[in-house]
Amino acid sequence: MSIESTQIQPGISVPTQKQKLSLLHGPVDPPLVDLTLGELLELQTYQHGNQECIVIPWTGARWTYNELNSQSSALAQSLLDMGIGVGDRVGIMAGNCEQYAAVFFAAAKIGVILVILNNTYTPTEAMYGLKFSDCKIFFTVPRIGRLDNSKLLSELEKQKGSPKVVMLRDGESGNYSTYDQLIQSGRRQSHQRLYRAMSRVLPHQVVNLQFTSGTTGLPKAAMLTHHNLINNSRFIGDRMRLTPDDILCCPPPLFHCFGLVLGLLAIVTHGGKIVYPAEVFDTDATLQAISDEKCTAVHGVPAMFDSLFQAKWPEDFNCDALRTGIIAGAPVPRYLMELLIKRFGMTEFTSSYGLTEASPTCFNAFTDDAIDRRLTTVGTLMPHAHAKIVDRDGNVVPIGVRGELCIAGYQLQAGYWNNCEKTSEVMVKDASGLTWLHTGDEAVFDEDGYCTITGRFKDIIIRGGENIYPLEIEERLTAHPSISRAIVVGLKNQHYGEVVGAFVELVNNRPKPSTQELRDWVRKRLGGHKSPAHVFWLGESGIPATVPLTGSGKVRKFEMAKLGEEILKREATTSKL
Repeated sequence: MSIESTQIQPGISVPTQKQKLSLLHGPVDPPLVDLTLGELLELQTYQHGNQECIVIPWTGARWTYNELNSQSSALAQSLLDMGIGVGDRVGIMAGNCEQYAAVFFAAAKIGVILVILNNTYTPTEAMYGLKFSDCKIFFTVPRIGRLDNSKLLSELEKQKGSPKVVMLRDGESGNYSTYDQLIQSGRRQSHQRLYRAMSRVLPHQVVNLQFTSGTTGLPKAAMLTHHNLINNSRFIGDRMRLTPDDILCCPPPLFHCFGLVLGLLAIVTHGGKIVYPAEVFDTDATLQAISDEKCTAVHGVPAMFDSLFQAKWPEDFNCDALRTGIIAGAPVPRYLMELLIKRFGMTEFTSSYGLTEASPTCFNAFTDDAIDRRLTTVGTLMPHAHAKIVDRDGNVVPIGVRGELCIAGYQLQAGYWNNCEKTSEVMVKDASGLTWLHTGDEAVFDEDGYCTITGRFKDIIIRGGENIYPLEIEERLTAHPSISRAIVVGLKNQHYGEVVGAFVELVNNRPKPSTQELRDWVRKRLGGHKSPAHVFWLGESGIPATVPLTGSGKVRKFEMAKLGEEILKREATTSKL
């Protein structure tokens, strides 16, 4: 039934029988598959065994499907020999490397839950994650890029009941056991024990604990299943039209769903090849990998692509093979999407929206969607998913009206590990018994089922009772020819409660506009209340040129707001002297 809305007084609408509600159901084809990740890898190895699967330029690894399957099986057998079995937890904290993929599949093969820790965690945060999940083994390295793990390793040695540490790389192991030692030991074991263990693993069992990348409070661990991850990654690859001939350059980290599901698993489900250019994101290494490996696709969050486009490209750089990829993980300015086409030639790029708790992708564009659709929306609903937009009272709103995006379907997490309270806050059953995940993101649907993310409820600036959405101001500011980047935050104000603050970056060799000019620029398209009350130039007047990011590449907006308020406080103090 469709519904239409009749105005009875300004600002209030009552549904009638013609206007459509913001309630969507994804396609039912292709059907869902019931496989475990171990079965998936065995199947793809049978079909693509001698084809390269994982390339790691910084370590020199070039693993075929046969090698990935062999390494993960040997490691799984060693884990069994160490008494690790179904439902036990093992942790991992490392950069993008071939061993990471082997650990992931090894755990999956024998029903072990992999606890994936963010590389940027402090020793306190990492210890919390390991203790909270009661890990038996912890795979790691002494250093991850510029991050030193020595304090964490020292803390693990002091704490009773800490997990057994296994170093992923030889030559850096000290007195710890190593990955290679476990591989050698596992290869001496009988395969029968492994096959028996694999036969007991079921598709709907939890396969990993994926910590959410929140910017405040203790992280929550989403419980994701084999069924979640395999089907979601299949559908992602389908939207990108991946084939065994595709080569995906994947700078996002394996500790994040972007690098693991949209990257590794989307490739494995389609028999292709994935390239992880560096241990942690590195602009030069990524450009080199795209060119050297003749990549047909590249993934990244906006900050990564921004860095790639601002970098000096090698003289022999060649991206002629690029056709597709996903830009997601944070609000995407229009200019960045346009650069994907103009500079990378990614005419088949896709926009996407997801969150960890949904395994992760909910909406994704098709490669042949109109360019404007891909520039302005996150595409349409994925197969076998359901989505609705609700108001603050939980009522479904009409098409074209903003509200909170909620998701239902096969891809929802099993819940947060050991946190029933937080689980019940975001996963709510409706009258029919269907469980809906409340995303906390504000969105709007159009008549054709395309979704536009309009903001994050926590990011909304409330100025004098009016809701202001940072993304539209950021897009307007970056449309100015002198502005390459804009980050908009709410700053405390005695009169209005909050006002708009904008951190902006100047385009090289462009004239610097005045604050008033930028205000007028915003005011031409948006309301006067949306023009920035305060403008801060990145890299000038003591303001850092670099922006604080989460481990998954999202801007830590609360830190930017704190910085803005500190600057205003200093200026106020100086003016009184």
